[in-house]
This record gives sequence, structure tokens and C-alpha cells, in this order.
Amino acid sequence: MVSEGVLLGMGNPLLDISAVVDEAFLQKFDIKLNDAILAEDKHKSMYDEMTAKYTVEYIAGGATQNSIRVAQWILQAPGATSFMGCIGKDKYGEEMTKNSKLAGVNVHYYEDENTPTGTCAVCVVGGERSLIANLSAANCYKVDHLKKPENWALVEKAKYFYIAGFFLTVSPESIQLVAEHAAANNKVFSMNLSAPFICEFFKDAQEKVLPYMDYVFGNETEARTFSKVHGWETDNVEEIAIKISQWPKASGTHKRITVITQGADPVCVAQDGKVKLYPVILLPKEKLVDTNGAGDAFVGGFLSQLVQEKPIEECVRAGCYAANVIIQRSGCTYPEKPDFH
Repeated sequence: MVSEGVLLGMGNPLLDISAVVDEAFLQKFDIKLNDAILAEDKHKSMYDEMTAKYTVEYIAGGATQNSIRVAQWILQAPGATSFMGCIGKDKYGEEMTKNSKLAGVNVHYYEDENTPTGTCAVCVVGGERSLIANLSAANCYKVDHLKKPENWALVEKAKYFYIAGFFLTVSPESIQLVAEHAAANNKVFSMNLSAPFICEFFKDAQEKVLPYMDYVFGNETEARTFSKVHGWETDNVEEIAIKISQWPKASGTHKRITVITQGADPVCVAQDGKVKLYPVILLPKEKLVDTNGAGDAFVGGFLSQLVQEKPIEECVRAGCYAANVIIQRSGCTYPEKPDFH
């Protein structure tokens, strides 16, 4: 059995506002499919227009929180996972807390009294998604919250940590504290490349924490952007995965493993200078509902086996299973019980 609080996530809790929209809507707000960006002024009116024009669903989201919820769902052991991030003191925040607790995740949110809970517009066209995040309160997370005894106790208790790259835009200081703790105590620290803009505009912050990463997750677009930003002059995902895995490490206890998903193409896993490819579960086009949360779900599934010390192929198998379930549903949601064996 897994121990209580074995896996801790930190990130930007966002309430997903998800809707199937049309091409005209994407054009109006200058949105590219399969992208993840931060909202700008030109997106201000978008959220209201979405709610007025389309049928929207509200789902507790944010990349890290999605992965933690999925890991928790597969583990089916209440309190096996914990999560920290910042929400507002409002109805969206209450909704998020209720959702997460029902999912069995032990959430310790920092509540910001003056800023609304962050939201993420999920625009779906033809099963493909684009994310526009309005961080609001998620952007206000403070390292002081992490240092409070009751919260630091979650860090002490955890043996595995997962933080999406998006959190580099909010509290690199918090990430560094947890990363150093993991290295000093032989624990497993993992992060995600998360989005091309993180690799481009938060390159320094990402590089500072990279030596601490035992597992690096990402998709093929993010991997290629990472390669370009570092002047590697290769678009070959397998080569890039190996290069990332060979980046110098802060602690020698664990070798770095890079895990890159490629949509319907095989998952690429690099370690010890070699690559293994694992096929994904193929889905007929008509069964695809939307790809929102597929990458997060993959990581959640992967982590659910990693914390049980299962071999890499089992971790990948669980990741593929979780992603396959999620893309057949709207948003990062799942049936009551998993049937992963």
C-alpha cells in the first residue's frame, strides 16, 4: 500500500472554463490550437463571451493539480497525494476546494483575500484544445505559506514531488526549496517543460532547477522548443530527450529520466544515453472528445506507479491508460473507479 502523503504537487490551481468553440472565436482572440498561453489584455472579454455564447463546463484544473488528481484516482488510497497552490476567497475557490477534497487529495491552499481564483479558458475545436490561463490568485503564491510548519510537514512526509513548469512564473523560490530538500534527502523530484513559452521566456529559471530534476516530462513541441532555445540544432525528439537526460545533476542518487509524449506517436523515454519507445493506446477519431488534460493525465498515471516503485514500462502503461480515459471525456475528468490492472 502507498503511504499517506507520498506524492506532493505544487502549482497553479485554476478553474477550467471549458467549451467547444468555433474557428471564428479562435481568430477573434488570436488563439492557436494546441497552445498554452497566459491571458493578455486582448483576452479580457473572452471569458464572458465564452460563457454567453457556448455551453461551458467548470472543472477544477491547472496542470499540476490535474496530474495529482489523476494519480490519486488511480491509487484509490485517500490522502496519498497532497497539493499546494493559491486560490481566491470566492465561489470558484470554494468549488475547487470541494472538488479536490472529493477527489481524495489533501489540499493546503493559500487563500488570497484580494484576488479572484485563477481561471483557464479551454477552447476546443475538433477535439484539439487551446488553453488561455488567467492566473489571478494562482499568481500570488508566497514561499511563506510553504514554510509554515503544517505545510512544510507535507514536504517532509512526501517521497515524490511533481511541479509543472508553469509554477516557474509564480514562485521559483518555492520550487528551489522543495528541489533542494529532495536532493538532500534522496527523494524524487520531477517537473514538466509545460509549454513552449516556459522554455523560451523562463529559460533561466528552468535551467536553475533542471539539475534537481530526476524526471523531466514534456511533449514533442516543448522538447523541440527547448532544443531551439539551447541552440542544439536538432528537431529529433529522441536526441533531445537524451540531451536533457544528460544535463548535469545536483545529486547523484537518481539518474535523470526524460519522458516525452508525442500525441498518437510512441512515448519516448531517455535514460543512460539510450531511448526506448512505448506505443500509446490508439483511439478511433470518433471517440476523441477533447485533448485537454491528456498530458497532465499521462503524468498522473505515470506517477501513480512510480510512487509504488513499479518499473518504467508500468509507469508508461498507466500514463497511456490515464491519457486514453481523459481524451474520451470533456476536460480532465474520469469515471468513479479506474480499471487499470
